[in-house]
Amino acid sequence: MLETCSRCGVEQDPQRPVCCHMLGRKGGQAVAKARGPEFYREIGRKGGAAAKLANGPGFYEEIGRKGGEAVKAEHGAEFYQAIGRKGGAAVKAQGGPGYYQRIGKKGGQRVRELMAAGRAREALDAEAPADPDLEPEDEP
Repeated sequence: MLETCSRCGVEQDPQRPVCCHMLGRKGGQAVAKARGPEFYREIGRKGGAAAKLANGPGFYEEIGRKGGEAVKAEHGAEFYQAIGRKGGAAVKAQGGPGYYQRIGKKGGQRVRELMAAGRAREALDAEAPADPDLEPEDEP
């Protein structure tokens, strides 16, 4: 059975490919089978680090911004609203009906802890004796 290459349109036997696209895919499958997914993670990490070093720290921010603008231009702002709703529904289904309530309480608890720590620090600062080295000297 012949397959048609999606890139160049050449009809060929997938067991004996003749175009570079099919050869590349077959080679990639062989490497994946021999080395496993960790190999691809490692080379991706190395490539990302090299790109960051070569292009500077704002490189990923810039390409992310451009990608987001392209998606927004193609799909519109409503696309982001729709995927946000889908994601929220999926999280709610996975975490159960009280999930958002639980995480809200955790967040509120953390805010209360931080505020109490700040008040305690202010109280300690108010009670602490003044450092004589920091006081202005009286002139005779």
